[in-house]
Amino acid sequence: MTTSQTRRSALAVTLTVGALVLTACGSDSEEGNTLERAQEEGTIKIAYAGEIPYSYQDDSGELTGAAYAIDKAIFAELGIDNVEGQLVEWDAQIPGLNKGEYDAVSSGMSILPDRCEKAAFAEPTLMYTSTLMVPEGNPEGLADFSSFEGSDLTLAVQSGAIEQGYADDLGLENTMTVNSAQDGMDAVVNGRADAFALTNITLGIMAEENPDAGVETTGGFVAVVDDLAQISAGSTVFRDGDTDLLAAYNEELAKIVGDEDRFLELVGEFGFTDAERPPEGLTAQMLCDGDLEAANEAADQAGN
Repeated sequence: MTTSQTRRSALAVTLTVGALVLTACGSDSEEGNTLERAQEEGTIKIAYAGEIPYSYQDDSGELTGAAYAIDKAIFAELGIDNVEGQLVEWDAQIPGLNKGEYDAVSSGMSILPDRCEKAAFAEPTLMYTSTLMVPEGNPEGLADFSSFEGSDLTLAVQSGAIEQGYADDLGLENTMTVNSAQDGMDAVVNGRADAFALTNITLGIMAEENPDAGVETTGGFVAVVDDLAQISAGSTVFRDGDTDLLAAYNEELAKIVGDEDRFLELVGEFGFTDAERPPEGLTAQMLCDGDLEAANEAADQAGN
């Protein structure tokens, strides 16, 4: 999971849920006691990206979103009731985490091998599919990434998003990189791109919220690279040294993901369905290892 700052310029540089006091906590992480410190203080610091519907600022200025809702429920169970949020540029999130600027990243970040080398991902929290945002009526008849193979059509992708990786892996030549979902939609509206690829839920909501923009989405799909479905899931990210915090988080997460009703209670209002609930047997380690065959097998078994 993908992602971007879709909440336009109204998003502030920092957001406080409770009282926001940002201080470095790298020394806590080095000793692996971030969990203990957060429980003692009753506060944990979270970076988010501002992408609807994962984690973003609502019209009243409060932090909300599916990833945030899951995290808040989990941290409350761990005795940490105050979640402080900070808006952080996508590419700066993991570097800032490792510098101790916050305790976790809650942006629905996709679990990918190169990212796993830099930080520790919790178990899969939300499943992803991609979609294409196209001009209304879909004049080129686009469906998925294969629609661009061997064509002169231009596909916009967001910098750092998983869809950019898919386009690179497929060798798509006519791509343009944008910095945010808003920029991607603008590229389609202005005719600079024939389509913009990002997560299905994000672009679906953007199209609904901009009925006069003249865009639509083509429906969710799972990218296929080298004849292998690219199973994709996002999760919350921690520093490698925070093993106690990660283990405690995963224990509570399993209770939510394993209970359809509880899962939908937390994320249903943001447009997520049981289809976005991670299948039993799918692990972060599979995705960190890039073992998509095992990931596909887990997904297939859960579907039977």
